[in-house]
Amino acid sequence: MTFPLANVSAPAARVVALTALALSMAACTTIFESDRVDYKSSKKAAPLDVPPDLTQLQKDNRYAVPEGRGVATASGMGAGTQAAPGAGLAAASGTIGPVSTEAVRVERAGDQRWLVVKQTPEQLWPQLRQFWEEAGFTIASESQTTGTMETEWQENRSKIPQDMLRSTLGRVFGNAYSTGERDKYRTRLERLPDGSTEIYISHRGAEEVLSGAQKETTVWTVRPNDPALEAQFLGRLVARLTGATEPAQEKAAQETVANATQAPLHAKLVGNAVEVDEGFDRAWRRVGLALDRVGFTVEDRDRVQGVYFVRYVDPDGSNKEGFFSRLFSFGESEKAKEAQRYRVIVKGADTGTSSTVTVQDNAGQPDTSATATKILTQLNDELK
Repeated sequence: MTFPLANVSAPAARVVALTALALSMAACTTIFESDRVDYKSSKKAAPLDVPPDLTQLQKDNRYAVPEGRGVATASGMGAGTQAAPGAGLAAASGTIGPVSTEAVRVERAGDQRWLVVKQTPEQLWPQLRQFWEEAGFTIASESQTTGTMETEWQENRSKIPQDMLRSTLGRVFGNAYSTGERDKYRTRLERLPDGSTEIYISHRGAEEVLSGAQKETTVWTVRPNDPALEAQFLGRLVARLTGATEPAQEKAAQETVANATQAPLHAKLVGNAVEVDEGFDRAWRRVGLALDRVGFTVEDRDRVQGVYFVRYVDPDGSNKEGFFSRLFSFGESEKAKEAQRYRVIVKGADTGTSSTVTVQDNAGQPDTSATATKILTQLNDELK
């Protein structure tokens, strides 16, 4: 159907056409809810403006646990079982049904929260992959060695103000509007002696800020991790694992995570070490989460020796712009290879009630440099 516009000026005709288009589209669309996260709306568009962290490693099995060595990585064997060579967490198959609410509990230390689920990492791995895909993310990397799964960068579209015209045209023109923020999440699994699994979710954020003398350009910079977003996704994961499909049930799961009792744990920086008031097992797992939240790349880990092998780029180095280009650039450039390798050592006291965290260089020697001090300071802030 056409409309006679012969007697209408060109600008007025454009206004009429635009209004008709907006009204017609509004009739068959809904407006985003501003109080919810919404990553699904931007999934179809390739997230090219904030590429994945270039320091993540290619997937391979060069750190596979040799048979008979014992459980040293998240891809290690369960009690009394032996995994096939090269097999890891992602090798599990089959459909796992919902668990009871009693089989999932929430633990908390400071603003860190995590789940303890009475399922093995092998059972949980495919469920977690599907969970993130249903939330609107694609999986950027999966490490069988470190038991981690990381998403691509994605935009939370619910943060865009949704007036009638913007919400309507946003659906017509896709990414016509942007929040200037991107998020990615890392999930870490830790196997417990009784066959249960601890699940940690850590958030990393980036934002686009104006740069230049006249504010004529924009650059992507790191923004602090958001514990509220971590807690929200943990709540969603509780709902999914327990089969809570009703809105009221999901809300109850969110409240359970938000109101988790905080354990009275403490950490303090003493000289060239962080002293933690907890035994090795708990300290080891919390240090792993702290490394994720701060943004280290964990290349490998040896739980038997209490060692995390990490790569770190000092953000206060001589080339700060280079730091951000390394963080949000395609491929592994020559500058990216400047990232230094360190060993983060977790050692439990003989009493079993405390631990110390120290930093070594890539050769395994104690490191007392300014960079090592920065690493310990960041870990202390996360652990206390």
